[in-house]
Amino acid sequence: MPEFLGPVKGFGVTFRQMFRKVDTVEYPEEKRPTAPRFHGRHQLNRWPDGLEKCIGCELCAWACPADAIYVEGADNTAAERYSPGERYGAVYQINYLRCILCGLCVEACPTRALTMTNDYEIADDSRENLIWTKEQLLAPLESGMEPPPHPMRLGDSERDYYLLGSGGAPAARGQDDEDDGSEAGQ
Repeated sequence: MPEFLGPVKGFGVTFRQMFRKVDTVEYPEEKRPTAPRFHGRHQLNRWPDGLEKCIGCELCAWACPADAIYVEGADNTAAERYSPGERYGAVYQINYLRCILCGLCVEACPTRALTMTNDYEIADDSRENLIWTKEQLLAPLESGMEPPPHPMRLGDSERDYYLLGSGGAPAARGQDDEDDGSEAGQ
């Protein structure tokens, strides 16, 4: 083939694409559904009584490769209880200017407090609006939930909450003491 026909051959791809049907999505009027395991905006979850699942352990911040998460833990008191554990996340921020939506923070969370939703519309004109605070990330209160701080309602200890979260039911008071070795003496 002569050398001067090289560019014409290259334009062949362009000419073939010109006559194919265009797949246009009329976004934002028409939104395509995302894949079920899509990594979108983060969400801090709650227990069924309204207490926060975040215990302020900062493992999500350590796991983040982009250093986009900032957590400050604080101690719960009898008067002000925000989570069933000893601590809670007093300050929680995610900087979406840095976040790469990889999901490593979700995998690092021991209480499954942090999950990723299918919401992908997080763009903004202002840099300040892309640093999301705890109030923006917390799941909304559903019916039957009480806003924290309040005492634990689903059990007497944090163990009861974690058993509930793993699919088990909270143990009745004193049941663990009776079950330990009661058959061994018989």
